[in-house]
Amino acid sequence: MEIDIDHLRGWIGREQKDSEHLDPTLVRQFNATFDRDSGTEIGDVAPLLIHFCLAQPTVPTMKLGEDGHPARGGFLPPVPLPRRMWAGGAIQFFGPIRIGETVTRRSVITDVTLKQGRTGPLCFVTVDHDVTSNGLKVLTERQDIVYRGASPTGTTTTAPAPAAIGEQHRTVTPTAPLLFRYSALTFNGHRIHYDKPYATGVEGYPGLIVHGPMQATQLCQYAADLHGKPPRYFRFRSLSPIFDDADFTLNASTDGAGLKLWTARTGGPVAMEAQAEW
Repeated sequence: MEIDIDHLRGWIGREQKDSEHLDPTLVRQFNATFDRDSGTEIGDVAPLLIHFCLAQPTVPTMKLGEDGHPARGGFLPPVPLPRRMWAGGAIQFFGPIRIGETVTRRSVITDVTLKQGRTGPLCFVTVDHDVTSNGLKVLTERQDIVYRGASPTGTTTTAPAPAAIGEQHRTVTPTAPLLFRYSALTFNGHRIHYDKPYATGVEGYPGLIVHGPMQATQLCQYAADLHGKPPRYFRFRSLSPIFDDADFTLNASTDGAGLKLWTARTGGPVAMEAQAEW
């Protein structure tokens, strides 16, 4: 398959802007999804990374592709590769989002690159987000999206080494209701997260895939729990998928003044690696 990278790079500079009022109901739903407690009154500080659930594109159902993602060629470039995943990102926090405020996200495509991977071409799209709350800058985020061919991610000829267990660790059971609730919170129609017949029969995975941003949220919140306050910087990168057929762990180990974090399914390799700094 030939990919016209010059055409796709024509999307660099495209912008999208959305706003949403953060009400207590969303915070209660977010906390219920992650089995967490926090203030839910107007003016209370909202949970970390709840911005992933705010001001998301509201594409009509009839304009979704077979995989549940918005059809390509709108804000994101029309990359002619069938599989799209959130590969990672980096966040710098400047202040909290508070319940009752209006959160605005301005997004700009800053790069489109083509690389040759082990299983074929990979196209990376970088999106920068600036997020404000009631007009005050609360965070900046770099989002890395990867497009690839139809072969399942993580297919290897040799089994990767199992991940180490962190100095601190916590076990998570990726139930179907957990994955469905997070998809609903983020208005994410990607079927690999809630439609098992599609995930296994069409995309060839062994089960439902645990969302990358959900893992990032859990790791960032875990870092804040261990350190006693939210980090100033948080970056993460997906290395391999986690499915709903086994538990996985959140892991953390001291790394200088910060924390090195990672997720891994039981007996499996590192799925997502992250770094939190204060």
